[in-house]
Amino acid sequence: MKPSKSIRLIALGSTLALGALAGVGPAHADVPTAISALQAGFAKGIADGYPAAIGMVRSGDTTQYLADGVSDVTAKTPADPDAQFRIGSNTKAFTATVLLQLEAEGKLSLDDTVAKWLPNAVNANGYDGTKITIRELLNHTSSLPDYDTSPTFYNSYASNSEPNRVWAPQTLVDLALAQHQPTSAPGQTFGYANTNFVLAGMVIQAVTGNTAATEIQNRIITPLGLTHTTFPISDPTLQGDYLHGYEYQWLGLELSDVTVSNVQAFGSAGAMVSTLDDLATFDRALMTGQLLPPAQEAELKTTVPVNATTRYGLGISEYQTPCGQWVWTHNGSVLGYTSTWEISDDGSKEVLVANNEYHLQAPTQGQTDMSAALDNAFCAL
Repeated sequence: MKPSKSIRLIALGSTLALGALAGVGPAHADVPTAISALQAGFAKGIADGYPAAIGMVRSGDTTQYLADGVSDVTAKTPADPDAQFRIGSNTKAFTATVLLQLEAEGKLSLDDTVAKWLPNAVNANGYDGTKITIRELLNHTSSLPDYDTSPTFYNSYASNSEPNRVWAPQTLVDLALAQHQPTSAPGQTFGYANTNFVLAGMVIQAVTGNTAATEIQNRIITPLGLTHTTFPISDPTLQGDYLHGYEYQWLGLELSDVTVSNVQAFGSAGAMVSTLDDLATFDRALMTGQLLPPAQEAELKTTVPVNATTRYGLGISEYQTPCGQWVWTHNGSVLGYTSTWEISDDGSKEVLVANNEYHLQAPTQGQTDMSAALDNAFCAL
């Protein structure tokens, strides 16, 4: 269910226009402070090269939206906080949720080995699927390499020269395994890899007979009424109201439109498309137990260390903001798009941001601007 109160703020150059929807009451006193922090970060992000930035701040049932820049640099279309965008690795939380639901239904255990469901999918160059569990896929302690650093994959995807190329999930896994032998045993060390969630999607299909996209649609998108959220299987285009995606090329001197890009490249690790409202609705439902029974909710939020301020659960991260507050979070970055959310453990407070430039290098100055703005906004709530 969406918040019952909302206020929209659209930044037009240096002018901020405030428009309240009919019947909307005043915002919580802390929300305007948070939106101001977000606005300051957006201005920096636009100055540092982002074509557009959109975001929202929610406290209880009060929500404010912010947009700055243009969603289409050719048409000069103002950015719209209702626009769709590619959510990248925020897809991982959806994939993890389905596997946790399947466990709750007794159809699998997170402690099952990968080989139980995918015999020989991981069986090369020293990697052994009989020693890696589904849980270790979801918390990135599997020891598997990330296929996106393979030159075969990276050169195709980064250049956006083959948006219709077929990347079968097993092909992506094979590219990962071929890169190098294990550097640690499964379960010992955190190592973020899209390979883990491509395999997670393969497990979903092995258990249910349906693709991860179908299960996510039936179990999450439809029940929550996420009418602007999709999981494209092969179509690289976007339809309706959407942010165009861009990347800087030629040493940052040329901005190229990469809205049409390969969705099979990341699949259950990062192919989904959504909006601020839909993503916020999912996050809130996930945090408050609407999607998972208590036992699986506890597993979702059981973490492994990443660094001094970050721990990783199952498809979500726990992060300590600069003001000392702990939040649940994740980000997603695919060609042309970045997005990040932070939410309180009880789901009562949340901040989301999305931008429409990403050229596979992090952290860019724009990303640094947005990360700081996100933290500042959440700390203001």
